[in-house]
Amino acid sequence: MSSIRPLIPLLITAGILLGGNGLQSTLIALRGAQEGFSASTIGLMGTFYFMGFLLGCLFITRIMKAVGYVRAFAALAAIAAAATLMLVVVIDPVMWSLIRFATGFCFAGLFTVMESWLNSGVSNHDRARVLAIYRIIDIASVTGAQFMIPVFGADGFTIFAIMSIMITLSLVPVSLGDRSNPTPPEDVKLDLKRAWRISPLGSIGCIFVGVTNSAFRTLSPIYAEQIGLSVTDVVTFVSVGIIGGALVQYPLGYMSDLWDRRKVLLVTTVGAMTSALMLVFLAGNSPLANFVLIFIFGSFAMPLYSLSAAHANDRAEKGEFVLVNAALMLFYSVGAIAGPVVASIVMEQLGPHALFSFSAAVYVAFVAVIVYRMGSRSPVPAGRRGRFIALLRTSPIFARLAGRNGPASGPDAD
Repeated sequence: MSSIRPLIPLLITAGILLGGNGLQSTLIALRGAQEGFSASTIGLMGTFYFMGFLLGCLFITRIMKAVGYVRAFAALAAIAAAATLMLVVVIDPVMWSLIRFATGFCFAGLFTVMESWLNSGVSNHDRARVLAIYRIIDIASVTGAQFMIPVFGADGFTIFAIMSIMITLSLVPVSLGDRSNPTPPEDVKLDLKRAWRISPLGSIGCIFVGVTNSAFRTLSPIYAEQIGLSVTDVVTFVSVGIIGGALVQYPLGYMSDLWDRRKVLLVTTVGAMTSALMLVFLAGNSPLANFVLIFIFGSFAMPLYSLSAAHANDRAEKGEFVLVNAALMLFYSVGAIAGPVVASIVMEQLGPHALFSFSAAVYVAFVAVIVYRMGSRSPVPAGRRGRFIALLRTSPIFARLAGRNGPASGPDAD
């Protein structure tokens, strides 16, 4: 434990940022609905956020090399905190979209700085333990912060001030608790063609998962609000879906280590599709039915990214783990840019349950791709499969922090 102690300030910072970012996503959807913004407008804001996030991932290392870790973090945190307050100062859909773009850029940078710092400070001996702590902090912070909304209310100034305070306070442990000054990381090499050649299925899977997961995170509060759930029920609905994915991905990952990952990916995708249709046709307006079914949906939908990435990594050469996962995250971001705006238009035309009809349609397409690829290539031999790793989509640097255990895989494509 003593070897991890110097990383505690960074882990505290992680908790503050992860909670603040998750809180902001839900709050903007709820407050936007209260202000009369349409579902398509809120979906467009989600698209702007992921556009900013993608650009932040691409450019943050240049900023870090220019000014260092602490200054880069301080500048981005200041912009994010100020932008959060601007949300309540200027209530306008165009301004909110621009602010979401800026906060997407800032959070991508903040997570990259933080995870680069953690990566530089953790030893290989402690890496698994730090990752486990980081994942626990992620789930606890993201789900716990949601419940500030019913406590303080989505209307008024208070909740926005609290979000701004959270982002500002993330500066304290970074500034006072860690005196190291690591060398800024090298730019993450992006070779999309190589990643696609290694695993078309993994690449397509990350795009499809980006479409559906971003639509869920952006628009699920709108769905819950429009079917008549209370504010407390709305945040419970969002949180239960996230918790389901966090709990079930490890058993699914373990099974994918033992069997052909594509079979596990197929079963999981069918499960996500089926549960999405159950939400459309069986959930109705019942809070309990929606909670149960969104837990099942999250259990299948949320692990799809890590399963797709694990399959791609099984096909990669030794030493390509970071390259492949950086490309997969970019593919995910492309899907995430499209998902909220398209899903929101469908919701406006067909009603709130169409959010999950849209997701089910995407999963049908993914099932077809999986079946096609399974018929095109033989599975990766068990002895060449690496160990499943649950990957966060916070920054391209997370792949470096996660590392890779298990045997390297060969160059065959799907």
